[in-house]
Amino acid sequence: MTNHRSRPLVAFTALAALAAAPVTAFAHAGEHAHSHGALDSFAHAFAHPFTGADHLAAMLAVGMWSAIAVQPAWRAPAAFVALLVAGCVAGFAGLAVPGVEPMIAASVLILGLLVAVQKRLPWGAAAVLVGVFAFFHGAAHGTELAADTGGLAVAALIGMAAGSATLHLSGMALGHAVLQRHQWMARVAGAATALLGAFMLTRLA
Repeated sequence: MTNHRSRPLVAFTALAALAAAPVTAFAHAGEHAHSHGALDSFAHAFAHPFTGADHLAAMLAVGMWSAIAVQPAWRAPAAFVALLVAGCVAGFAGLAVPGVEPMIAASVLILGLLVAVQKRLPWGAAAVLVGVFAFFHGAAHGTELAADTGGLAVAALIGMAAGSATLHLSGMALGHAVLQRHQWMARVAGAATALLGAFMLTRLA
């Protein structure tokens, strides 16, 4: 039977396994079928960050890094969600944002390294850093979900923001419950995330 102290470790292991799963996550164009209603659009957009290892790893890393190295912890994730929405709007509008894939890969690499070394930054600098990355993640999402228009687009934006915030909160919970107490886990999780980012960059070379 799992005791209370081991539950955070179980949660960490499950999420790490999910992040490491072989998900088709490196192509971001035209995969979204048009939704039939606002609820469908919201649900699809909410789930979207969970379906790609790159987005999943980056958003969890933001939460983990914020929990262990940024004060107050909520501001960097909030900046990520805000700029993610801005990037989504750009994608919906058909704006051609250059370098989306390399920036997403770089975000996974850099955020992983920040978790691994537990680099402390003032919250303003942390917010700017993750916000820049978030815009490119949002642009990729917006391009994929561009079939939604009008009220469906609004529902998709809300769903995307909610899904991303859920991943940030999960990362923060892991950071507070596990990584602050077991720093070697932060190093392992960060290194694994950074390796994923490095692998993604080699695929783009």
